[in-house]
Amino acid sequence: ELRDLASKHPNLVLVKLDVANPSAVIDAAKIVEGKLNGTGLNLLINNAGIYSPTASLETVDAEEMIRVYRTNAVGPMLMAQAFLPLLKKAARESTEKGLSCSKAAIVNISTVLGSIEKTPESFFKPVISYRCSKAALNMLTKCQALTYGEAGILCVALHPGWVKTDMGSQEADLTVDTSVRGLLSVLPILSEQHSGTLLNWEGKAIPW
Repeated sequence: ELRDLASKHPNLVLVKLDVANPSAVIDAAKIVEGKLNGTGLNLLINNAGIYSPTASLETVDAEEMIRVYRTNAVGPMLMAQAFLPLLKKAARESTEKGLSCSKAAIVNISTVLGSIEKTPESFFKPVISYRCSKAALNMLTKCQALTYGEAGILCVALHPGWVKTDMGSQEADLTVDTSVRGLLSVLPILSEQHSGTLLNWEGKAIPW
């Protein structure tokens, strides 16, 4: 479906990438840099994530925890490192004041399941490796905001909701269309007041 979309829209470029492979991340950044023809990158969305529905405290093992962390937390960290020069370039060359997605931004797709405060009400799905990795991603987002904000880069975590995807299953609350439309409406309103926060697809704050 993605290849079909790219064939109809020449401004959509597909780049092979495995966020769990550090060398693949570096290679992808080089390809993107070449496609940008000397301009910076305005928006990096870290969307890749894996989820093990049966990972309870009783069953999860070290290999599973490391596997999920590698994609859900380490991957977004490496992506930000690799694309940072392009994001900084976009921020430097922008005439916009403050922080925004149209200037330079890192958006990490997180989840309410990574919220420590909200855990009691969502623990009917333990999914330990996923929860812990996303809590780590939330901390990463906060650290990125405090570090990269000085360079004019907005850093925020977004919760897309419980969506009817292969990961979310058909018992989820939201359709893909509803979630995506919500996220697309949130991106343009993000500013420095949102940097380092976790928001849902409606732009509402979620506690850490």
